[in-house]
Amino acid sequence: MGKATPEKRVMVDGFPIDVDDHEDVLAAMDTAIRERSTGHYISITNTESIYHARRITSHGEYIRGADFSLCDGVGVIIAAKAAGDDVTRYNGPILQLDASRYGASRGWRHYYLGGADGSAAEMGKRLQEQFPGMIVAGIYEPPFRPLTEEERAEVIADIKRSKADIVWVGLGLIKQEAMVADLIDDLEVPWMSGVGGAFDYHSGRIPWSPWIIRKTGMEWLFRLIVQPKARAKRLYWSFAWMFGAMGRGFARRLGGGKKRIGS
Repeated sequence: MGKATPEKRVMVDGFPIDVDDHEDVLAAMDTAIRERSTGHYISITNTESIYHARRITSHGEYIRGADFSLCDGVGVIIAAKAAGDDVTRYNGPILQLDASRYGASRGWRHYYLGGADGSAAEMGKRLQEQFPGMIVAGIYEPPFRPLTEEERAEVIADIKRSKADIVWVGLGLIKQEAMVADLIDDLEVPWMSGVGGAFDYHSGRIPWSPWIIRKTGMEWLFRLIVQPKARAKRLYWSFAWMFGAMGRGFARRLGGGKKRIGS
């Protein structure tokens, strides 16, 4: 199996967003795991990540090179609509829940790379209680700095020993994507994905917004209230990109430049 092929992909401000059904994404993951096809990864793509992708070449390449680039956030939905496309949200915490559920009866082996102060272990414990049969193959909490060569070798060896099918990376935006890009060719695992806040939400370390708030697209406001210092600057980046992307999207529609891959 080569790179997974999304059924439907649209371009939002020059970056791919896949609008496949959730079950189709999980089925593609299962195929790669069963065939032991390695080197696949999923980009959780939100407004902030596209803001940085327009400025950091390697981050843009990360999004464009992903097997799946999934929409995370109402800002991406609004920007896509400005360009004439409809996308649906499928963020990291939900993907991780779905994969934990879907993989529990299929023997998927999950590895957690990231978190802090035991959050990865607590997340694994809670998810195993929620999804009986789910396998946590290993946990590694790296320092919040670049790994030394010795630490990098230690991480690679531990993940290989674990025989992981999926490596979930929770280090926050840019750092986690850079780690996926750095390690993926050496790990020999089917899937990797940076899921950021999922470690905090699923461990209970930080409150996850209620379902109705997520459904109405107001999760950004909930996060700002819960973590004002951590979120204020990030929201500035997100809104700066969103309004710019809306203008560029409207301009492309007027110029007949809308691009879509798939049907």
